[in-house]
Amino acid sequence: MSGPSATRHGTVRVLIVDDEPELTELLSAAVAEAGWRPFAAQDGRGALRIARDCSPHLVVLDGMLPDVDGVDVLRTLRSENARLPVLMLTARDALEHRIHGLSAGADDYVTKPFSLEEVMLRLRGLLRRVRPGDAPEQGEVLVLGDLVLAERSREVRRGGTPVPLTAKEFDLLAFLMSHPHQVLSKTQILDHVWNSSFDGEGNLVEVYVYSLRSKLDKGRTPMIHTVRGVGYAIRAADDGA
Repeated sequence: MSGPSATRHGTVRVLIVDDEPELTELLSAAVAEAGWRPFAAQDGRGALRIARDCSPHLVVLDGMLPDVDGVDVLRTLRSENARLPVLMLTARDALEHRIHGLSAGADDYVTKPFSLEEVMLRLRGLLRRVRPGDAPEQGEVLVLGDLVLAERSREVRRGGTPVPLTAKEFDLLAFLMSHPHQVLSKTQILDHVWNSSFDGEGNLVEVYVYSLRSKLDKGRTPMIHTVRGVGYAIRAADDGA
């Protein structure tokens, strides 16, 4: 099979985890309409069991589950498959939970209520980043001060120390490093990193910048700077300009 509905190993398998049956049915229908195969679970233990049985290519995971916290489920999934793309579903007012999810390894998130079109857009974006054969033949290495980003291997090091990032955090950092010293607006970041101007809650970029900073700048001289009312810029740690 070829095209967006398949990988080299056959039909894309999508694990959908949410304790609301109506929502899992809607998401399952949208996934099936895309030509993918949905697997649904209503709690964390069931999700882990199904994940081990079906080896999903993508996961849609509710952050609030009745038995096991969604972030704990995420950590377990990550420990068993470090490259598995995970899209988290979060409550609109659960900012702290979203940050915990991103820190635990979520690749992206959407807030409830959401449109099915937005979820599918995010899932297709995540799938493009992990499908075999999608990586370019030649990967570029970006260097800014003591920060090094290798596009082909998707590895980041600061001061020689590896910095583990989610897929979206990596894409955000790569975009910033491709425009050093330049102030990038939220709209520019959304257009490039998410291929969309959609910002359902107004703080999508802020959440990812916060998460990226917590990993990149922790215990070090900050490199990512906020220009209030304009956007964000990245500079080498020893560059005071």
